[in-house]
Amino acid sequence: MKIERYLLDAHIAVYMLSNSPELDRAVSKIFSDHITERYISTVSVQEIIHLQKIGKIKPYGEKPEDVIFACETAGFHFLPVNREHLRAYANLTTHPDHKDPNDHIIIAQAIAERMTLISSDRQFDFYTRQKLRLLFNRRG
Repeated sequence: MKIERYLLDAHIAVYMLSNSPELDRAVSKIFSDHITERYISTVSVQEIIHLQKIGKIKPYGEKPEDVIFACETAGFHFLPVNREHLRAYANLTTHPDHKDPNDHIIIAQAIAERMTLISSDRQFDFYTRQKLRLLFNRRG
């Protein structure tokens, strides 16, 4: 049986860590019905730590670094940015209205790794023309 690999954007990871109802049925079903590996970019981990530090999301423990432990406990595999990801990032044609460099590197990682990216960001659909496999979370 083939293991499916999914890259979670920061919002999806936060929803999963919080047991949020923001995950739609299709996304939740993937994690319960199939053998999957869940990956999180170290860029997304940095973003979640930042959001926790500035009070935009609830804390995952007493210290911001507890986000790392929460991700490990949730079974996320960390995906650091490597040379191939940077090459894909350099070749990515970005949408004029989508200026978030964190999103762009995560999209490049998914393309380079041939993973399906799970996101609630509607702007990610633009990148499917560039070989991004996208699973859109409709509730987020």
